[in-house]
Amino acid sequence: MTEELFLVEEATRKSGLVWVRGTGPARALWHVWHDGAAHVVGDGPGEQPLPGLADGATAEVTVRSKDKGGRIVSWTAAVRQLAPGSEEWDAAVAELKGKRLNAPDGEAMPERWARECRVLRLDPRAATTELPDGSLAAVPLPSPATTRRPVPAGLPKLLFRRKRKG
Repeated sequence: MTEELFLVEEATRKSGLVWVRGTGPARALWHVWHDGAAHVVGDGPGEQPLPGLADGATAEVTVRSKDKGGRIVSWTAAVRQLAPGSEEWDAAVAELKGKRLNAPDGEAMPERWARECRVLRLDPRAATTELPDGSLAAVPLPSPATTRRPVPAGLPKLLFRRKRKG
C-alpha cells in the first residue's frame, strides 16, 4: 500500500463524516470504511440523500479531522452501487448497520435498505494532500430544516420569573 493510500484509509476510517461531491455540490455523508473503501447508504426515506453519485461515475471525497474538523486529505473515488443480496452488499450492510444512529426500524433496517435505498462503495483512486489556495466555504444547501422561529410569547415570563419568598 502506498503512503498516499495509507493516509486516505487511516483518515477516512477515523472520520465519521466525509464530504462527497459527484456531479452536484459536495454533501456531508456518514460512512463506514470496510474492505479498502468507504461505503455509504442513502436515497431512501429517512436516509441521507446521495444526489450526483451514480454507479460507474467518479466522486471527490474530502476527509476532515475528527478532532478539529479541518481538511486532512481529498481523494478521487470510483463509485460503484452494490447489488442487494450479494455477498459484498451483505458485508457492507453489516458494517453500516452497526454505525447507523437512531434507525426507526432496528433489525429490519437491512431489508428496508435492500428495497428502498442504495448502498454505494467509494473506491480510492488517487489522493491529494496539498491544501487548496482558496476557501472551500460554500453557501448552505436549501433544506426544510430550520432553527429560526419566533420566540413563543410565554417564554420570557418562564425564563425571567422570580421566585417568591415564602
